[in-house]
Amino acid sequence: MTGAVRGRQSKRRLLGIDRSGPPPAATLSGHPLNPWTVPNAIGFARLAGIPVFLVLQLSSPNGHDTVAIVLFAVIGWADYLDGFAARLTGQYSRLGALLDPVIDRLLVISGMAVCWHFELLPRWAIVVVIAREALMLALSRYAMRRGLELEINWPGRLAVAPIMGAPFFAMVGVHWLALVLLYVGMALALSASVLYVWRGVQQIRRQLSSSA
Repeated sequence: MTGAVRGRQSKRRLLGIDRSGPPPAATLSGHPLNPWTVPNAIGFARLAGIPVFLVLQLSSPNGHDTVAIVLFAVIGWADYLDGFAARLTGQYSRLGALLDPVIDRLLVISGMAVCWHFELLPRWAIVVVIAREALMLALSRYAMRRGLELEINWPGRLAVAPIMGAPFFAMVGVHWLALVLLYVGMALALSASVLYVWRGVQQIRRQLSSSA
C-alpha cells in the first residue's frame, strides 16, 4: 500500500468518514472510564450547556431566543468536535463512549421540550421522538449492566443530524424544513432502535447459551 493511499485513508478516518474496523479497545466494556481526556472535557462542556439553553429558551416569550439557538447549535456541532479530538489525540475512553450518546439524547429531548412548550412542532411527533430517546437511554443502561456492546448503526448515525436539526430550524422559524427533518429523522431513528433491540437480543441469547 502506498504512502499516498495510507494518507488518504488516515484523513478519512480522522474526519470520521471511514468508520470501518472494530471500535477502539479503550471504549469497550470492562475498560476503565478514564474521564480526564480532551474529548471528555468537550463532552462535559456540552453537558453543562444544556441547562443553560433550557433556561434561556423557556424564559423567552416565544422560543426564538438567539443566544439559546446559537448555544443549541454549538452543543450539537461539538458532538463532531469531541469525536475529531478523540481520533486526533488517540484519547479514547469508556466514559466517552458512554457519555457522548447520552449528551446527544439529552440535547434532543431538551430541544423537543422547548418545541412542545411553544408548540413549534407537532406534539404527537415530539412525543414519539422523546419516547424513543428515553427508551434508548434506558436500553443503554441495561446494556451496560449486562455487558452488551451495542455499536452505533448507520441509521442511528444518519438520524442524528435531522433529529437535532428539526428543533433547531423550528426555533429559527423555518417551519417547513423543521418538519421535513423531523419526519426523516423519526424514520431513521425508529429503524435504528429496531436494529439495536434485535442485536441486543442476539447478544443476550449468546450469553445465555454460553452459560448453559
